[in-house]
Amino acid sequence: MPCPGNGNMVRNAIRYISLAALLAALTVSTGCRKKVYENRIQKDTEQPDKVLYDTSIDDIEHGRYERARLTLQTLMNTYDTSEYLAKAKLAMADSWYREGGSRGYSQAEAEYKDFILFYKSMEEAAEAQMKICKMQFDQMDKSDRDPHHALRAQEECKDVLLEFPNSKFAVEAAQYLRDVQEVLADEEHRVQIIYAKKGAFPASANRGQGLTDQFPLYSQSDEALWMLADAYQHLGDRFENQQAAAYARIVQNYPLSPHADSAKLRLQAMNKPVPDVDPVAYARQRYELENRQKRGFLGKVWVPFSSHPDLLFAPRSGAPSMEGLKPTIPVSVPLTAAGTQGTSGAPPTVTLGAPNGELTGVVKSDTTDVDKLQDARLTMAPPGAAAPAPAPDASGAPATGTLKPQLPPAPAADSVAPAAVGPNGKAKTPAQQEAGLKREQAQILKEKQKIQEQQKRQMKIMQEMAKRQQAAGAKKIAQEDADRKKAAKASTRKAPQAAPAAAPTPASAQPKLENPPAAGDSTTAKP
Repeated sequence: MPCPGNGNMVRNAIRYISLAALLAALTVSTGCRKKVYENRIQKDTEQPDKVLYDTSIDDIEHGRYERARLTLQTLMNTYDTSEYLAKAKLAMADSWYREGGSRGYSQAEAEYKDFILFYKSMEEAAEAQMKICKMQFDQMDKSDRDPHHALRAQEECKDVLLEFPNSKFAVEAAQYLRDVQEVLADEEHRVQIIYAKKGAFPASANRGQGLTDQFPLYSQSDEALWMLADAYQHLGDRFENQQAAAYARIVQNYPLSPHADSAKLRLQAMNKPVPDVDPVAYARQRYELENRQKRGFLGKVWVPFSSHPDLLFAPRSGAPSMEGLKPTIPVSVPLTAAGTQGTSGAPPTVTLGAPNGELTGVVKSDTTDVDKLQDARLTMAPPGAAAPAPAPDASGAPATGTLKPQLPPAPAADSVAPAAVGPNGKAKTPAQQEAGLKREQAQILKEKQKIQEQQKRQMKIMQEMAKRQQAAGAKKIAQEDADRKKAAKASTRKAPQAAPAAAPTPASAQPKLENPPAAGDSTTAKP
């Protein structure tokens, strides 16, 4: 009698085998399917170079990329004056692009760059630049990982808009740029949150300020501005204007944000003007909220396992920023060093040798004076030494005004070249001349070492001065905090003293002591 379980096992095995065969057939059919090449030349001719080109294109469409590249290389080497030379160069790059992978993308980018360099006037140049943008975008990681490909994608997509603004790829490149900047801005926002949780409010404010200034289209810009205002609030009353500016930007540029009403109330409590809503910003934010897609169940499950960034909330409108992320100056940097309070997009401007002892200066891009003039550190007096007195003028009176550094006297004309005659009047031998040159080189080396040691000492002194200034500033802030606490305690003590005195406790209500202690007894009395 046959076992009934064996029949079920056979049927299940047949089902599994059929399913595996069906999947294999689908895989084979998909791999063998022809993928049409978009830049094919439609001209029908039997010229040898055209035959080679058509053969290579057929190989590209069927995935035979290595064979196609050999055919294209034969065409370019044999028919160097062919009318299909530019198309062959583009097809070579497209074969690497279709092959994919890190190796294929790197080779394709190099080929596309060469094509743009030699055939920039062709319509396909914009397409080549757009494919470079896509390659970097496809290799981009999440915002909490290495931003190398995101930064490269930002630059390549900007080149599409700058070099080919009228091409049909401009709109697509703008959207790619918005997506890339969403990832870069999200990275800065994550760092801002980490600093805020650690209590490093100057660093949090620095990240938030740079993020909101350079990526205003970021989907979480309102949240970043709210955290920025909170960081400025923790930094004290000195940054009240920056805090109000962050609230004002929420009200003006993000009116549909959940923080908009709270920002208005904060501005009113701070006696600051409440700005009007920007109609363009309102329309853009409303469009983003109405056209925002919803993530399905499979999308929610797949997001944690995907290596690509989540761009569901990326902006779909607005002009992307054409400037990259630039570092800013943290608000914790002293004003004497930063030149401005808060962030500074331009180089800081400060004054050297101010009467109050502040070290300031002006950052210049021209380095001619620095390259040609003498180093001031060479004439600087050692620490603790008195400044040299000004030399008297020709009349014998002491000189007044600014002291000029004493320059070493110029060597005489006859002392420029080393003497070839010894002290006894005889000519020096080559060995003696070489020994003299070595001694001079050793002397020069010693002078350089002395100068380096002096520079190190000066740098150490400057670092100690900076540490003292920081310690003095921290001590001053601590003293101000202590004074505030004392004033608060004093105000709380005055309140109960102003209240009416409590009635005295009657003698009958007081507890009686048994065996009251004698004078001088240190034992505790028992009630």
